[in-house]
Amino acid sequence: MEFEENDAVVLHDKHSEFDGEEGSITQVVKTMFGDATYTVSFDDGQEVGIAADQLDPAGAADDDGE
Repeated sequence: MEFEENDAVVLHDKHSEFDGEEGSITQVVKTMFGDATYTVSFDDGQEVGIAADQLDPAGAADDDGE
């Protein structure tokens, strides 16, 4: 899945202090291989160089709210 700037996402990275937290995409960087890495900002900081497979759209893990 690809994301765009300002998308709300949840990070899944057991090595990150922000694992499981919701943040916002602040930068999308395309690699020379056509993939993208993301900078995600959280209330207490940011993570840089995050791969798409480490992110889920915010609310995707919620129970069927609507």
